[in-house]
Amino acid sequence: MLTSNLQEYVPQFTGYTELRMQENRNLSIGFLKGNNTRNVKSTTSGISARVYQHGAWGFASSPDFTSESFRLVIASAGHNAQFLAKKANLGKPQLPVNSGAGSNSFATTKPRLKQRQLIDFIKQLDSYIGDKYPDLSSRSVSLNCLDMEKSLLTSDGSEAYSLIPRTIIAVSLTMDSEGKPLDLYDVFGGLGQFEDVFDNPEVLYGRIDSLYEHIRAKQSGVYASAGVKECILDPELAGILAHEAIGHTTEADLVLGGSIAANYLNKEVASPLVTLIDFANTAMGQTCPVPVYIDDEGTEADDAYIIDQGVLKGYMHNKESANHFKVAPTGNGRAYQFSDEPLIRMRNTAIMPGQSKLAAMISSVEDGYYLIRPNNGQADTTSEFMFGVVLGYEIKSGKLGRGIKDTTISGVAFDMLKTITMISDDMQWSAAGMCGKKQPIPTGMGGPAIKCRVNIGGR
Repeated sequence: MLTSNLQEYVPQFTGYTELRMQENRNLSIGFLKGNNTRNVKSTTSGISARVYQHGAWGFASSPDFTSESFRLVIASAGHNAQFLAKKANLGKPQLPVNSGAGSNSFATTKPRLKQRQLIDFIKQLDSYIGDKYPDLSSRSVSLNCLDMEKSLLTSDGSEAYSLIPRTIIAVSLTMDSEGKPLDLYDVFGGLGQFEDVFDNPEVLYGRIDSLYEHIRAKQSGVYASAGVKECILDPELAGILAHEAIGHTTEADLVLGGSIAANYLNKEVASPLVTLIDFANTAMGQTCPVPVYIDDEGTEADDAYIIDQGVLKGYMHNKESANHFKVAPTGNGRAYQFSDEPLIRMRNTAIMPGQSKLAAMISSVEDGYYLIRPNNGQADTTSEFMFGVVLGYEIKSGKLGRGIKDTTISGVAFDMLKTITMISDDMQWSAAGMCGKKQPIPTGMGGPAIKCRVNIGGR
């Protein structure tokens, strides 16, 4: 628990200053075929200061919480800013004042479980799989818990505290197929500490049974027919597409670095059915998987409307990029560790739900695919993408058919979005992702299912 009073260091501030204190607590437990292969608990904590002078940033950090370390970090950040300002002579204007204050903790009020109890929970899940499905060639079950606790004070008057925990259980099943291993995974959990997210292992048995049925369908499945096909992308796949292929292109620092989105502002980039938002903390009355109320620059976080009814309307901003584009900051400045500087990062990026039922979307496809779960993939700042697909089904004459083997989808996202003709009326979130832009950080991804045309790989 962070306890230091940051206010006592205000007299040390020179120019615009951010002072942050942070602790990340990680717990990772893993079982592989009945064996406890991982049991790790770690804590990373420290302080950092960032100072802005004449367009230049100075940054310094320390793992030490002593008063002397606070003073040294603040002084070092100021010295670094002053030195760089003299060398670069950037002459940029002062940052906008957009301060926020608040305390937001998602810590459980229930008694905390011991690590031994968490191990027993995961072991019970592993035993259930091993006992019920002996035909699997391998299985793994893992628990990953992350608590991110931060205190922030800025010279603009922002003062914020947050404790944002995330608890994820991942299950992976492996089955032999044609002499080769065939894998499929699912993840459960999200925002909250373990005691608030999971109650009894038996609650997950039904989802594990569903995962097994999917891998059996995949084992006896067929390879997709390559080419541009009419497909329905389930929310998990549509969510990662929105994050990787659209979201990153509209982060303002990447726009300034040459992203294709720099050419599309106020232009049509998608079907009029598409509205895409990077939510700060609340979507449709529900708390998002990764809620951000005050970002790591002290800005009160606001939703960033990226695409509105098919038209690219804006970017995600920190204070500096907002200055450049002459707009208000959106509160997208986020840092993962105490030793990281805040970068423009997504929070909870999703396409808004539409009006269609998923069943109607499937029945409208004569010959195509229902693609459910992504795996590895990549996208660049042109919005060109390629993602692995590890779970999907044929659609024949409006009905789900055989499962399909691992495949890929690829294309240019800003072109593919224009082919969307139906969007489902439900909203699903995935909270297991870690975005890897220079530093890893938890993000929320999700949305509805979408019907579109996309290039799918074959055998």
